[in-house]
Order: sequence, then C-alpha cells, then structure tokens
Amino acid sequence: MKKILAILVLSFLMISCKTTANKESGTTSSVSSTEEDLKYYFKGTGNEPFWGIKIGNEEIVFTSLIPGKEKIIFPAVDAIRAMDANVKMYKVSNELASSTITIQQLDCQDSMSGAISPYSVKVEIRNNSELETKKLSGCGKYITDYRLHDIWVLEELNGYKVFAADFQKEFPRIEINAAENRFSGFGGCNSITGQIFFEKDLLRFTKVISTLMACAPGNKEGDFLKALQSTTTYSIGNNQLILSNPSGKLAVFKKVD
Repeated sequence: MKKILAILVLSFLMISCKTTANKESGTTSSVSSTEEDLKYYFKGTGNEPFWGIKIGNEEIVFTSLIPGKEKIIFPAVDAIRAMDANVKMYKVSNELASSTITIQQLDCQDSMSGAISPYSVKVEIRNNSELETKKLSGCGKYITDYRLHDIWVLEELNGYKVFAADFQKEFPRIEINAAENRFSGFGGCNSITGQIFFEKDLLRFTKVISTLMACAPGNKEGDFLKALQSTTTYSIGNNQLILSNPSGKLAVFKKVD
C-alpha cells in the first residue's frame, strides 16, 4: 500500500513539474493571439542588445537580455504629443525603474533583418538603484485592430439609412485587410481600393483610388467616398462597424462574411 501511495505521489509531482515548466517556457498561455493584439496597440524591438517594448491601455512591458532588466512592467500613461510632428513620448516609472519611450513616425530599418517599419523607437531606461541610463534604439509599428479584418456592407450614410435606389448596382462595401493595412471594395458605382492608416484611437482611409465609370444622376458614391476619407475614429460591436470623426457618425456597416 505504501509503495502504491509513493508511486501516486511521485506521478503527481512529475505532472505538476511538467505543467509548471510548460507555463514558464511559454508553451501554454491563457491569452490567444487575438486577445494579445487587443491588449497591446504598439510593439517595438531593437538589437545589440536584444530588447522589446509593448504598449497597451493597461500596461507597458519592457523586455531585454540586459542583466537586471529582463522584464519590467510599467503602468500605462497617456502619451505626450509633439505639436509639429507625429512624435509621442511616454514617461513611465514604478518602484524599481523609470523609462522614457519616444515613438516617431519615421521609416526605420532593422539592423539585422533589414525589414522596414514605419516608426522609429528610442528607449531610455534605468533601475532606480543605478545612476546611468541605458539608451536603446529600434523600430516598431502599431498593431491594427484584427476585428477590422472583414467584409463590411454600408447600412447608413451621414445619419440616414441607405437604399438600393441610392446606388447604381448594389450597396457600397469595403473589405479590410488588417494585416496589410489596405482595403478594397465597391463605392456604389465604381470599384475602389486604398490604404488604411492606424494608430491608437485613430483610423484613416487614405490613397483612395476608384475606377472611372460614369455614375447615374443621384448616385451617392461621392458622398460615400467623402465620408470614408473624412473618417478619424471607429467602433465595432454587434457585427457593425461605425466610422466617425469629431463632427459625428459618418457611416455604419454590417459584417457580411
């Protein structure tokens, strides 16, 4: 009986150790990739030494191979914005360390892979017990909300419900590719394509190109394209995408995939 009990205890310990090792090594996680993308809206990395930064609405996480700075979590703060350029600065601190993180919209080439990112990142960080500040530089990008990645058909335009008679063939639609920050679709008369510009709390439809088919009188494609290009913010819920700007709601779409 004692032998059987000993075997059961040993088996339990082995299973517990294996589970703990898996969690520590990152082979199991309670957060899916989509949840991770929503938790953090900006990610940056650098080399020599390797380091990374993740900025979210609740926390800012710095990781590195620097002794004593392997992982430091700061509470989230609002960015300090430059007046004359797309530059944001985050000044963060906790009981162990302090840091200044600067993000600038400027093409940045990774020193090892050669990959180009749309933002350069500078990090100044030090433990509170140190006098010297470590200065790091690297590249980064905003993580476009994966929920935008879908096909959306127009339901409302400038506060009014749209009808088939408002357009030449069918209702306008957009198909957004969040991974590549581009979109395509139909404007109500012509095919359209373009790019999206995404940052925290900001969404713009840019470089919009359409075919040149003549539209019937009364077709509201022009109003639709104007609304699309006037967008600055969005919200998603109940299978709807709502595009807005400071003046109010511009367009409401329904997911149709």
